[in-house]
Amino acid sequence: MAKKSVGTIQTGTKRLTKAIKMVKSPKSGAYVYVEKIMTPEEVNDFIKSN
Repeated sequence: MAKKSVGTIQTGTKRLTKAIKMVKSPKSGAYVYVEKIMTPEEVNDFIKSN
């Protein structure tokens, strides 16, 4: 089960996106959140990766 949240941040002339996805931890089996700030073009690759 993957959940995603995407927010847009605009700083000056750069447009950045903060993506948050929930992944299952291999050590404990619990779900953890992974956050990353990137350009909007990179969001789909981040969401699809493990």
